[in-house]
Amino acid sequence: MELWKRKSPWEKEWEDLKKKEKKFTEKRLSGPTCAIINKLDRFVPDKLSGTLNAAFFKGFEVIFDKGTGVIEKTYNKGKREKEFQVNTYAAELSADKRSVRSFTKQASSAKKLNLLVSSVEGIGLGLVGAGIPDIPLFIAMVLKSVYEIALSYGYSYETEEEKVFILHLIQVAMMDGEEFVEADRRFNELIDQIVEDGDSMEGYRVNKTEQMKQTSAALSTQMIYTKFLQGQFVVGIAGGIFDPIYVSRISDYAVLKYRRRFLRSKSGVACP
Repeated sequence: MELWKRKSPWEKEWEDLKKKEKKFTEKRLSGPTCAIINKLDRFVPDKLSGTLNAAFFKGFEVIFDKGTGVIEKTYNKGKREKEFQVNTYAAELSADKRSVRSFTKQASSAKKLNLLVSSVEGIGLGLVGAGIPDIPLFIAMVLKSVYEIALSYGYSYETEEEKVFILHLIQVAMMDGEEFVEADRRFNELIDQIVEDGDSMEGYRVNKTEQMKQTSAALSTQMIYTKFLQGQFVVGIAGGIFDPIYVSRISDYAVLKYRRRFLRSKSGVACP
């Protein structure tokens, strides 16, 4: 007879992650963030999709090239790194529930202020009918949130490989239905492979330009109706409301995937 074995805090953390992932998947299976907005289809100009695609791509291009330093001025990167070191030391010293959960608690707190700022800029620009000009600010808020989440789990976002990983993460987060389920499954397999390779990401060779195109397409497909609304004077506030919703959606997914990557890298943790 096999004796019952008490689960470690790390294993309980993995079980909690699986529950959170299941909940996120159920939301994505329920369909688009706002199905009602899709009824605007006949009002949206045909050329808007291409315009949005180009705007998102240009936004990523400029921010990755020149904007990372600016984003880092909006939060204390050194403090985030020290907090991770403190949490790591505490977890190694006493791997109890509180110390093990501290990483995710820190990561989850990273998005709160970002959502507030995103609400202000999204609704504010919506009031004056600015949909397309809002895109670089939206991208900056998304990346700021993901960067802080990555740091909470001890991951740098400065390498080209990590930038592609983040772009891929954003792309999957913006999908719905069975498309999301399949993309999420493949993304989990990618995380497993990265961890098996020693988290060096040396085997992760994806063209950054191509990934920016794919991520831009995913964003424009999901946000075309909200950006159309946001571009209309006064009624644009309705479109601007969705900026923090999408920032939250991507941030939640980023917590899940960096948490999964972090837990997979912990030796001795059962992650079936």
